[in-house]
Amino acid sequence: MALCRTGLNPIPGCNSLAYSAQNLSTKLVLPVPLRFTGQFSNLVRRNRKGVCCFSLRNAASASSMESQEDAPSAFSVCLEEELDHVIRFKMSDFKILDRVSIGLGGRSDEVVFEGTVKDSGSPLYNTRVVLRQLSSAQAQRRGKRAIEVLKKLVRRKLLYHSYSMQVHGYVSLPVNVDNSGSFILVHGYHGSFSLRHWLQQSDWLPTLEATLALDEESVRKVGEDTTGGPAVSRQLRLIRILMRDLLIGVNYLHSHGLAHTELRLENVHISPIDRHIKVGILGNAADFYKDGSNSSSLDKLDRRQMMIAFDMRCMGFIMAKMVMRELMDPLIYAKFKSFLTKGHDPSCLREFMLEILGRSSVYGNAGFQILDRNWGAGWHLLSLLLATKPSQRISCLDALRHPFLCGPRWRVVPSMDIIRWGLGSTAMRISEEYIYREPQRSRLAHFIDLMEMLNPHPKPKNWLELLPGKWRLLYCTGKHIGLTLRQPPLRALVGNVHLTVTRASKLKANLSFDSDIGFSVMVGQDWPHDKAGKSGRLQVNSSFTLTAGRRLYLKQDKTTEKFFSGPSSNVEALAQKFTGKKWRKIIPFKEFPSSLPAAKLASSDIDVTMNVDAPLNQNIDTAKNVLQELRTQIPPEIFDLSKLVCGTYVDSRLLVLRGVNGSALLFTRSFVDRNFSS
Repeated sequence: MALCRTGLNPIPGCNSLAYSAQNLSTKLVLPVPLRFTGQFSNLVRRNRKGVCCFSLRNAASASSMESQEDAPSAFSVCLEEELDHVIRFKMSDFKILDRVSIGLGGRSDEVVFEGTVKDSGSPLYNTRVVLRQLSSAQAQRRGKRAIEVLKKLVRRKLLYHSYSMQVHGYVSLPVNVDNSGSFILVHGYHGSFSLRHWLQQSDWLPTLEATLALDEESVRKVGEDTTGGPAVSRQLRLIRILMRDLLIGVNYLHSHGLAHTELRLENVHISPIDRHIKVGILGNAADFYKDGSNSSSLDKLDRRQMMIAFDMRCMGFIMAKMVMRELMDPLIYAKFKSFLTKGHDPSCLREFMLEILGRSSVYGNAGFQILDRNWGAGWHLLSLLLATKPSQRISCLDALRHPFLCGPRWRVVPSMDIIRWGLGSTAMRISEEYIYREPQRSRLAHFIDLMEMLNPHPKPKNWLELLPGKWRLLYCTGKHIGLTLRQPPLRALVGNVHLTVTRASKLKANLSFDSDIGFSVMVGQDWPHDKAGKSGRLQVNSSFTLTAGRRLYLKQDKTTEKFFSGPSSNVEALAQKFTGKKWRKIIPFKEFPSSLPAAKLASSDIDVTMNVDAPLNQNIDTAKNVLQELRTQIPPEIFDLSKLVCGTYVDSRLLVLRGVNGSALLFTRSFVDRNFSS
């Protein structure tokens, strides 16, 4: 039985059925269950019950009826005038091959099959093509729209043939007895696999590399240094090539006033001939301007921006699936889509995906390694492609200049937004490694100081919008608990520490802070091997008032410097670091300031509650020992929220709060949700 493959995807899970048509010399392998009718009037037609009925009028019969018509009908004349820039074929011009499939995405009104042009007088003689049978009126509209779009793009044929699926012409069969016309779109054959099929292969990476024939020249086009390397580096190089190719093709459409509106893995193909990405049939391509004019009225600019933003969002989904192959699982992808549809900021995708996938993915977390490279540039590009507001989404040209898609040979000048993103991403990575030796501690403190210098939201009104939510504690500069020789009465293992901020009223600057510490108490002598223990929970509640304030950099005397054990706040030491060659260009001021704007936090009374599972909750002395151990390990600002005095940095994903002793607490926005993680 022949393999069912076409320029589009077969329906997974459908049974194949070999059928020998009485008037065709080839065998058709169909991926759908069929029942047969006596007359073959159409290629495929779906009945009311959803069963796909195969009723083929043979090609010779259709072509003979066309030749018998001396005077063409009014419909055919009108159609020829409308589609005069493409070739009108006859079914007798093709030799039908034995490969048939349902159309794009399993559409019931499309059937796709392959053929070879056998007309010696045709410029496409002996060329393999794909014939797309369009049965419903909506499907025929898509086919005619694809030909209409070709007429608009024909001025730059080179780019069209390089980045779009070529449309050669059409076959218009006469109207049947049941008054249902038939329209067949003839387009180029670009291999049997869509990009989705490629990613589903177990050996997709080496096979796709061989198909694209990645040599030194092709690697140089994306600014890479080498052609080899580990699998993660090879996959990153391949994603750069595919994404850049796809962005060039989509930008070609946008520059001609068209939006694709149907970009997805099933509609993207890779041609082994010219090694270019081919976007699918442009049957749903939409014009930026309904009346065809290029005037710059406000409504038309909004329409253009919205349509480009829609295409870029689709590009974000394609990139996410290419990088994180876990999203090919429908259940994980549904959670991914739900996160975005609920309005969450895409800049927090990394924290969310860590909650879903954990740190032991079946794919080896290669996607996380790719996106974390180059200071987290991949997560930044993904957040811009999937931005909640259409006005914030990146364009094709800006995406092509993004550091994630540019290799090390291309020196890209990063924007201030990318610099802030890189500082925060690097601080997060260092804190996750949990190696808190002196070099790591000094680097983290240095990065936090830099983030505070480049705080994009210093005003309290920005804090009132960004601060509410759930935050997870990553690091504290004034508290370092690691391997120790202490022998506590009870050993407690601290889990996640969350800080939840809620705003009581939109009219007032009153906020409620709730810190939630999960822990487990290990009882007995077997604690080195069994970390389960008895679970517990510590909650601290307090209310705050937010006002404008400033953070002062105090100068220290040499006599008191040796007694100072907190984090460094010496203005001279900081100024010496920031005036070096490495950071001089990004600091927004020439002279180091003595103070920076901050959000001042004024706290009221606090409420502390601790719950411990039985039998530990029955002994007051045991509860005291647990509480004392928790106070030893967690930062004092989390246990006593009144020690939080100001906030020095905030954006959609990171938060820095300062304590009364100068300690900096670094938080990342958290999305711990049972509905997501289950």
